[in-house]
Amino acid sequence: MPDRFTRADALALLHEFTQSEALRRHALGVEASMRAYARKYGGDEETWGIVGLLHDFDYERYPNETDHPYQGARILRERGWPEEIVEGVLAHAPFTNTPYDTPLKKCIFACDEISGFVYAVALMYGRSLDQVDVARVKKKLKDKHFARGVLRDDIRQSLEILGVDLDEHIATVLEAQRGIAKELGLVSAAGETAASA
Repeated sequence: MPDRFTRADALALLHEFTQSEALRRHALGVEASMRAYARKYGGDEETWGIVGLLHDFDYERYPNETDHPYQGARILRERGWPEEIVEGVLAHAPFTNTPYDTPLKKCIFACDEISGFVYAVALMYGRSLDQVDVARVKKKLKDKHFARGVLRDDIRQSLEILGVDLDEHIATVLEAQRGIAKELGLVSAAGETAASA
């Protein structure tokens, strides 16, 4: 990836297109999950993290499937971002039919929905990831009325594509998000909460 495209560039692009604090926090959560998987699979942590940050950057302006994430891909290409980033952004949405031919693409699909779901579970348990464990996340996944916007079929499909079991996947994402609890506006291990950044 060219040196001129950094995490700071990705954050600036995210903030340019996304005003919603919830969507910004989702981006940070997916970034953390992607960085954890990059370490696990020997991927480039910066590249994988940027894909996590940018996967939904166009969603606020282009919220329907005919535009998102295609408009985001167009914007990235117009601004000269590497094709690996563009393809990664496209791969988070299975309806784009982007082939899952790299670990990065498999992971962004796998990390998107589950990262949002883990965050939703933390909100329910006192805005604290310390109160969330694998068993609680699995129990809430079975409750179809909880976090109804989370695409559970995508979670199941992504596990098959990635080749990991649900417990391991949840544990990886939980640990990643605990590392940035403050940035997510959740209670950290030290018991601090983030200011409503």
